[in-house]
Amino acid sequence: MTETDRQLAHRLEQAIRDLLERRAATASICPSDAAREVYEGDDDGWRALMEAARRAAWRLVAAGEVEVTRAGRPVTEAEARGPVRIRRAGSHRPRSR
Repeated sequence: MTETDRQLAHRLEQAIRDLLERRAATASICPSDAAREVYEGDDDGWRALMEAARRAAWRLVAAGEVEVTRAGRPVTEAEARGPVRIRRAGSHRPRSR
């Protein structure tokens, strides 16, 4: 990983933390929110950062800081297919039955 890659990775991880901090404790974000936050243009170039944003989320999962969810339930990286969300670790509330 080059220094530029490391800087981008750090910026994406921090963007995820910052975005979650600005939301309700039980709220979640999309990886695209982090990509948009760090992208320095005003076009759709943030899309090129999506894979890096997902990788940043998985690093934060490994650190115990966040959970990645699909349909409101935590998933592993191997299970994550399609749209996912990121939320603070342990921030889910039980669903009523």
